[in-house]
Amino acid sequence: MLEKAHEIKHHLVAWRRDFHAHPELSFQEFRTAAKVAEIMTALGYRVRTGVGKTGVVAEIGHGGPIFAIRADMDALPIDEQTGVDYASQNPGIMHACGHDSHTAMALGAATLLSREKFDGTVRFIFQPAEENEDEAGLSGAPRMIEDGAIEGVDAIVALHVDPHLPAGTLVVSEDSTSAGADTFYITLKSNGGHGAHPDATIDPIFLSGHLILALNAIVARRINAFEPAVLTIGAIHAGSASNVIPAKVELAGTIRYMNAEVQKIIHAEVEKAVNMIRVLGGECDLQIAVGYPPGYNDGRVIKFLHTIATEMIGPENLREPERTMGAEDFGYFMRRVPGAMFLLGVRREPEDQLHTPTFNLDEDALPLGSAMFAEAALRFFREGLG
Repeated sequence: MLEKAHEIKHHLVAWRRDFHAHPELSFQEFRTAAKVAEIMTALGYRVRTGVGKTGVVAEIGHGGPIFAIRADMDALPIDEQTGVDYASQNPGIMHACGHDSHTAMALGAATLLSREKFDGTVRFIFQPAEENEDEAGLSGAPRMIEDGAIEGVDAIVALHVDPHLPAGTLVVSEDSTSAGADTFYITLKSNGGHGAHPDATIDPIFLSGHLILALNAIVARRINAFEPAVLTIGAIHAGSASNVIPAKVELAGTIRYMNAEVQKIIHAEVEKAVNMIRVLGGECDLQIAVGYPPGYNDGRVIKFLHTIATEMIGPENLREPERTMGAEDFGYFMRRVPGAMFLLGVRREPEDQLHTPTFNLDEDALPLGSAMFAEAALRFFREGLG
């Protein structure tokens, strides 16, 4: 499969650059989905659009078992600064997380598999909105699940590019793939007042200082040191004039965890911190939006992928994972179907970072991603998970 994937590298690069030049935000992937549907139909797949709002599901083959391959399609609200000739043509939107390449590699695998014979069904899940959620707080994965995207699926795989690893390398590890991620929103309110008379009001900025300290102490003082956890305040908004005590302060932040018990503790401690502000005389509203669950690779699926990767590129090109508290909504799929995600090295020099305006990737890595997907599907039908 790797040799065959290199033969179609020009297609992979062209698809990736086309998607890169025309990025679309979460649940707005109309052009991307239409392009995917067009290519998959031309390859002979049975295509269903509008799955999970703007997702695409495509199948080839008949009967069971069903092996699923997932690729996310959405971009980020970032102004691109790469300077490449295929840079984003949509101001303020950029493929800064590599989803353009994920989609292209899945199309490459679909191309390879359309030329093969096997007993079973391959289902490609082109997912919208991995990066964001809709008005109901749901991202693309649960929306696609609602629309039956994984009904009957026996195993599912996905990949994510890793700009820290060189092209030609993979991480195929039994470790967890992503952290759970919740978001909190806190509003401190008062009657506001004149900056010269703080004694005449309850100052929400003063109270927010106590709240910030309390929130930042939660992980350090309430969570076992051996349990991964993060609480970060990412936004604070207050006031508009130097001599006015504002009527409110708004804070927002993220909670990351691997263990459901840790999640419960952090939620409870955030509530305690908010109650402290109430004791000090402030009015304080708290909302916690429960987000993506942690992602855990299924043991059988990841061992299956590890065997394929070892044979495909050799053990010397497999890397150990770096623990991360990054979040990924692929975890929704893995809660319902045996699945696993592996990492694909795409490092350039100088090294890029995901979610930055200068992110780009080494396109020499694309054939390996497609080959891993295609080989996994074929071997699953021939041998099962072992």
